[in-house]
Amino acid sequence: MNCVEIRGIRCYAHHGCMDEETTIGGYFEVDVLLYCDFKPSALNDDLAKTINYVTVNEIVEEEMARPYKLIETAGYRILERCQSSFSILTKTRIEIRKINPPIDGDVNYVAVVIEE
Repeated sequence: MNCVEIRGIRCYAHHGCMDEETTIGGYFEVDVLLYCDFKPSALNDDLAKTINYVTVNEIVEEEMARPYKLIETAGYRILERCQSSFSILTKTRIEIRKINPPIDGDVNYVAVVIEE
């Protein structure tokens, strides 16, 4: 099995349950790992038979631009859109990190990981 990885997509977004998060927003990073068999595209040098990472980046940016209370929701929306956009997928892994979350303590980030 092969994997196309798009890591560290940086976004400024308005996800969260607290008023300050939805008003002020914050920084997020997203990793997308898309498992598939891209050997046919490699042998034929054919973008149509693999994952177009430009499309993946657009999906992430569009979903992160929509405000959600939960980053879990954003993650599942990204996962569903990737799965519907690329029929060759056999497994998808999405990780969203909320940088400097508004919680007590010195925390770099909180994250959710979704795999299907």
